[in-house]
Amino acid sequence: MEFLFTVLIILSVLAPGFSSTTTTFNVLKYGAVGDGQTNDSPAFLKAWKDVCQSKSHISQLIIPAKRTFMLKPTTFTGPCKSNYTYIQLSGNIVAPKTKPEYSGFHTNTWLGFSFIDGLIISGKGSIDGRGSIWWQQPCLGNPQPGRTCRPPTAVTFNRCNRLQLKGYTSINPARSHMTLTSCQKGTLSFLHLVAPGNSPNTDGIDISGSKHIKVLNSFIATGDDCIAISAGSSNITIFGITCGPGHGISIGSLGTRGETDIVEDVHVENCTLTETLTGVRIKTWQGGAGFARRISFEKITFVRANNPIIIDQFYCPHRTDCKNKTASIKVSDITYKGIVGTSLTDKAINLSCDENVGCSNIVLDHIYITSAVPGQKVFSFCHNAHGTATHTKPSVKCLLK
Repeated sequence: MEFLFTVLIILSVLAPGFSSTTTTFNVLKYGAVGDGQTNDSPAFLKAWKDVCQSKSHISQLIIPAKRTFMLKPTTFTGPCKSNYTYIQLSGNIVAPKTKPEYSGFHTNTWLGFSFIDGLIISGKGSIDGRGSIWWQQPCLGNPQPGRTCRPPTAVTFNRCNRLQLKGYTSINPARSHMTLTSCQKGTLSFLHLVAPGNSPNTDGIDISGSKHIKVLNSFIATGDDCIAISAGSSNITIFGITCGPGHGISIGSLGTRGETDIVEDVHVENCTLTETLTGVRIKTWQGGAGFARRISFEKITFVRANNPIIIDQFYCPHRTDCKNKTASIKVSDITYKGIVGTSLTDKAINLSCDENVGCSNIVLDHIYITSAVPGQKVFSFCHNAHGTATHTKPSVKCLLK
C-alpha cells in the first residue's frame, strides 16, 4: 500500500492535469550553475525557501539532469507548508573537492534535512560525497595528538516524518551515506549506496530513534555496516537488500557508556550478504541497560561471509578497557529462519551472550551454512544462550533450554 501511495504521489507530480495542486521550482532559475565547480549552495537555499513556503499540495524542487551541482555543507530546514515536498533528483550533487572548502562550516553533516514532514527525494541522479579526502585523516586541519575527529555524514534526516527516498545513487561519503534520527513512517527503496570496502566508517544507512521505517530492494556496497539499527528504533522492516562488501546488517551497537537503549520489532528478510565482515549481527556493550527483542532474520543468503550469525554482548571494537560488568542489554525473542550460504570463518554461528543476563528465546530453524574454504568445517558457539534449534547445520547443541 505504501509503495502504491508513493507511485501515486510521483505520478501526481509528473502527470498532466495535476498542476493545480503542484508548484514547481527549478534550481537553475535561482542562479544555480551546475558546472561541478561553482558553489551552488546559495541558489539551492533560495529555491528551498520558496519550496518550503509554498502552500500547494505538492511543492516540487527540480534538480535537472545533465548538470553537476557542487554544494558546500547545507541544511534544508522545515517545517514546510505543503503536504509533500518532492525533490526530483535527476542531476548530480557533489561535495567540495578539498577540505579547506569546509572551513567555517560544521563538519558533522554535509547535507542535512530537518523537521520536514512528507519529504520525498526520488530520481536517477546521484549524491557524491567525495569522501576519500577524509578517509586517511578525518580532521579538518592538522589534529593535535590524541584528538579524534568525525568527518561529515553525507546526508542526515532529522525528525522527517513520512519520509520517502527512492531510486538515487550515493557514492563515496566521508562517513555514513545517510542517517535517520527521530523519523517516523519512512520508506527507502531502490537505492544504490556505494563506497570502497576499505573506506572507514562508511555505513550505508544508520537508523536511530526512529519508528515504522522500511528499507526495501536496495544495493549497498560500502566500508562498514550496510544497515545499522540503533537505540530507540522499533518497527523496522529490511527487505530485499543486497549487501557487500561491508559489515553486514547490524542491531547496535547498544549500551555504549552504560546507556539504556531499546530496539524492538525488527524484521530482516530476503537479503543477500556477500563477503561481508559479519553477517546478521546484534552487538551490545558490557554495562548497558535496556533490551533488544522481537528481532527476526529470515530468508538470508550468505556468500563467502565472515561470521554469518553473531550475537556479541561483549562488543569492544578497540580492545581497550574491555571489562565484564554485571549489567547488560537484555537480548530476547530472536529468530533466525531459512538461512543458507557459505562462511569464510569456521565459527559460523556465534551466540556470545552476557554472563549474568544471558539471551532468552533464541530460535534457529532451517539454517544451513557450510564452509567456503575447501576442507574446513564450520561449528557453532554459545555462551549463556537459551532457546531452540531445529534443522540447523552446523548443529547448535550448545543452546540451553
